[in-house]
Amino acid sequence: MNKPKGKLIAVGGNEDKGTYPNPKSKKKYYLDFFELGILKRFLQEIPNKKPHIEVITTASMIPIEVGERYASAFGILGCENANMMHIREEEEAHERAYIERIRKADGVMFSGGDQSRIARIFRNTEILEILIDRYQNEEFVIAGTSAGAMAMSKVMIKGGSAPESLLRGSVKVGEGLDLIDEVIIDTHFVTRGRFGRLIEAVVTHTKIVGIGLGEDTGVLITEGHMVETIGSNLVVIVDGHQVGYTNITEVEKGRPVAIENVVMHVLAKGNIYDIEERIFFKDAEAVRQARVQERQLP
Repeated sequence: MNKPKGKLIAVGGNEDKGTYPNPKSKKKYYLDFFELGILKRFLQEIPNKKPHIEVITTASMIPIEVGERYASAFGILGCENANMMHIREEEEAHERAYIERIRKADGVMFSGGDQSRIARIFRNTEILEILIDRYQNEEFVIAGTSAGAMAMSKVMIKGGSAPESLLRGSVKVGEGLDLIDEVIIDTHFVTRGRFGRLIEAVVTHTKIVGIGLGEDTGVLITEGHMVETIGSNLVVIVDGHQVGYTNITEVEKGRPVAIENVVMHVLAKGNIYDIEERIFFKDAEAVRQARVQERQLP
């Protein structure tokens, strides 16, 4: 299978930008990852130095506020053509005006909120077909934060209690956008203690790699399989390929799950993980040296 020419950027998020605000809590909706350079990196990965950006706020329940913050952040970075697509319902995703905007965009970003809304509204649409085609065949960049990151994979975590994870059935999964296969992505990973949730999701779907994104942190995925950590926090890789015994198909719902031989890696900024070969690299130079050695083999 040919490697995608495009790139994916999945961001762990910070505050939930798009869930219903809790009236008892302070209403804070930050784009802190902007300050750490992830939005800047998004723009840098786009070949066009004066790019046309579309921000899709479908996941959010506060799309106008989220859109304003993205517009402000991109404006500070000098991007003068960042537009918002406040698509709320499935029929809107079929409107020609939106479809043509996706055709003309140089990069697309999905906001945070509810990943199930993204999947429900965009699956089986021409917009998704265009995104997949452009990602596969052009130097096109698709980014997503929080829910927007979780929706990228074929198998998508819909929800599930972190404290109750590793009790069978506690993690809810569904079908994502299928921009990338053989991975499953979780976000707000460290602060919300979602280690068990991701492990259960990976073991339930063997032969995939879990990517747990810390807040203020993201991954840049190139060639469809090279995962580079960007931002200030941690990325946790959960590899289920070597799992031996597990009782996950035998125990009743709500009972503890036994798992033998889960492999885990922790990546900081600049570290790279090859999800195809399942190899950890210190940095881009280590990847380059490994490829030079491969070419020299008889």
